[in-house]
Amino acid sequence: MAEMQRKVGSFWLWVLIAIFSRLLLIRFPLKLDSRPEIATPLTSLRRLAEGYWLKQSSLSPYEGSLYHGSPLLLYLLGPASIDRTQGHFIISLLFTGTDFIAAMLIREIGKKLQAEYSSQLLSLNIAKARKFAGTVDSGDMASLLYLLNPLTLLTCVGSTTSPIENLMVILCLYGASTGVAPLAAFGWVIATHLSLYPAILLIPVILLLGYGTDTPPKKLFKYVPAGAHPHSQIEQTEKSHVQVHKFSWRAIVHFLVWATFWWIYVLFLCSISLARYGGLSEMFKKTYGFILTVSDLSPNAGVLWYFFAEVFDFFRVFFLMVFHANILFMMFPLAVRLYHRPCFLAFVYITISSMLKSYPSVGDSSLYLGLIGLFANELAEMRFSFMLVGGYIGVHLLSPVMHNLWIWRGTGNANFYFATALAYACFQTILIVESVSTMLNHDRKLKKQLQADAVK
Repeated sequence: MAEMQRKVGSFWLWVLIAIFSRLLLIRFPLKLDSRPEIATPLTSLRRLAEGYWLKQSSLSPYEGSLYHGSPLLLYLLGPASIDRTQGHFIISLLFTGTDFIAAMLIREIGKKLQAEYSSQLLSLNIAKARKFAGTVDSGDMASLLYLLNPLTLLTCVGSTTSPIENLMVILCLYGASTGVAPLAAFGWVIATHLSLYPAILLIPVILLLGYGTDTPPKKLFKYVPAGAHPHSQIEQTEKSHVQVHKFSWRAIVHFLVWATFWWIYVLFLCSISLARYGGLSEMFKKTYGFILTVSDLSPNAGVLWYFFAEVFDFFRVFFLMVFHANILFMMFPLAVRLYHRPCFLAFVYITISSMLKSYPSVGDSSLYLGLIGLFANELAEMRFSFMLVGGYIGVHLLSPVMHNLWIWRGTGNANFYFATALAYACFQTILIVESVSTMLNHDRKLKKQLQADAVK
C-alpha cells in the first residue's frame, strides 16, 4: 500500500512539473509560431488570426491563401488570437488544460488496456502470465511521456492548434476503448474535420467497439491445457473466449449513427458560419482540397514540400495520388494482421499518417510518442531504442540549425534542411517496423509458452 501511494505521489509530482514548465515558458517571447517544424499552414495561430480578421471585415476567412482551418476554430480561438499579449496567454492556458485532459485520458486508456490484457492472459491459464503482462504501469508511463515530451511542450506554447487535434484523437480512442460510442464518434468526427487524416482511425475504432481492447490472438485459446484445470475453470475460459472474440455489430451501428449525427451537426454549424462566403464548397476546397493538393510548398517537417517543388507539373497529379495512396495501401494489411490489437493498430496508423501527411509538425509526433507508452510492456524488447531516441533528438536539434543556415545566413541551401526531414522520415519508418515486429514477436512468445504448457 505504501509503495502504491509513493508511486501515485510521484506521478502527480511529475504532472505538476509538466504544467509548471508550460506556465513558465508562456511568459517568455519564444516566437515559436514562426518555426516550420511547429506551426504549419493548417495549425498556425497567425493564419487563424488573419482568417478571423477577414471574417470581422465581412470577407471570407478563406480569402487569399492564408487560412485553411475549420471555421469553428475562428469562433473558439479567433477573439484571443488577434491579441498578441493577453490573448496569447489565454490561448496558452487553454492548451495547457487541453494537454492535461489529453494526458489523463491516455492514462485511463492505459489502465483499461492493462487490466483487460492481464485478465485475458489469466483466462489463457498461461504459466508466466505476470511476465507477459509486465510490471510497468503503462497508463502512468504513457501520460507522462505525453506531458513531459519536449515536443508536446513546444506545441503547447508554440501558438498552434495541434493540442486540440491531439485531444480529439485521444478522446476518440478513449471513447472506443471504454465502449462509449457517442464519445468515440464525436472525437473521430471533430479530429477528421480539423485535419482529415484521422479518418483512417475508423478501422481501429470499429475493431475496438466490436472486439474490445487489445487481446492475445484468437488462435492461442486452442492451446489452453484442458486436462490440467478443473472443469469449472475450463468453462470460465471458454466463456471468456466467447466474450472476447464475438464481434458486436450493435456497438458499430451505434457508433455509425452517432458519427452521422455529429457530422450533420458540424457541417450545419459550418454552413451557418460560411453562409455569406461560399458555403461548404468553399470550406472543402480551402481545407481538404488544400491538404490533398499540397498547394503550399513552404518548408516543413515532412518530405512532400521538397518533392513537389522539384517534380514536373506534368507528373504532379500522378504523384499526388501515389503519395496519398501510400497511407491507404498500408491500412488493410495491418488491420488483417493486428485486428486483435486495435489500440496498437491505431498507434501505427497515427505514426504512418504523421510521416506521410502533407503538412506534418512536431505536434503529430508528440501524439504517437505518447501513445507508444501504452504498450511499454509489450515493446520492452524493442531493438534500436537507443538509436531511435538519439535520432529523434539529433533531428530536432539539427532541423532549426539547417533552416537558419539556409534561410537567414545564406550559407546553405534547401538540401540542408531537406536532409533532416529525410532522416526524420527514416527514423519514423524504423519506429513503425520495429514496433510492429516486436509486438508480433510478443504474440509468438505467448504461443510458444502456451504450447509448452500444453505439453506439460
